[in-house]
Amino acid sequence: MTPYPNLISESLLINETVTLLRSFGGKASAVSVVDFVMKIRKPQPLLATLLVSDLIERDPRLTLNGDMVELTEVGYGDQELSETGFVVFDLETTGAKAPPCRVTEIGAWKVKNGEVTDEFQTLVNPEIPIPPFIVGLTGITDEMVAQAPKFADIAIDFLEFIGDSVLVAHNSGFDMRFLNHEIGLVFPEYKLANPCLCTVQLSRKLVPETVNHKLKTMAEFYKLDLTNHHRASADAHATAHIFINLLSRLHEGGVKDLAGVKKMSNRKHRYVR
Repeated sequence: MTPYPNLISESLLINETVTLLRSFGGKASAVSVVDFVMKIRKPQPLLATLLVSDLIERDPRLTLNGDMVELTEVGYGDQELSETGFVVFDLETTGAKAPPCRVTEIGAWKVKNGEVTDEFQTLVNPEIPIPPFIVGLTGITDEMVAQAPKFADIAIDFLEFIGDSVLVAHNSGFDMRFLNHEIGLVFPEYKLANPCLCTVQLSRKLVPETVNHKLKTMAEFYKLDLTNHHRASADAHATAHIFINLLSRLHEGGVKDLAGVKKMSNRKHRYVR
């Protein structure tokens, strides 16, 4: 069974099945999947269906319709920005690389219709010591996280908070690597299905007039309070308001849906208002 609705499998078999189905236009017979992916040549149809059933249960993108395996892609691309729910989040960690480093704090805010609403915030026991440099940077000490929940203890709560929202982070590659690493420790071979937008990349395109696109610089540009910089909730709150301003520039530039954001982000030239 899929452990949670917004998780997808990183299993090699499932990834190869997804790749095969995409190359076949979204569906293929169970016999073809078993032949091409599992390398069992010319399997009996009943055997092929039984073997594929296990894959179907492990990933929400796959369904079995009779003897046909079908791929259901998550349809975010044509979603209107004005109707999309976002979760803007930030993580504090014990270092720059996962693994071996772990998460020490999560801060997240929901954004819908240009408003910042619900908050999710917690310290996290990383189960490893926090290096002195990180203590100096974040102010988070071993003593502060000693009684905090481990990520496994809050994983379901955070997944429920995220739901099917589009995730947003400042330098999202860093945060998503850590988040998926932590999720993989709780749910082996799984990662988030939610797409993620990066406010660093967006601000480079949409706000070329700033000297750089660091979080502090963007917060100052938009006159946002960032008193507790390098604490997850404060950084996520500032990022949420930066993102709302970026959404306004996207709207002014005629970008209305997530597909348009992705297309704009991939352009090599700077976006002009």
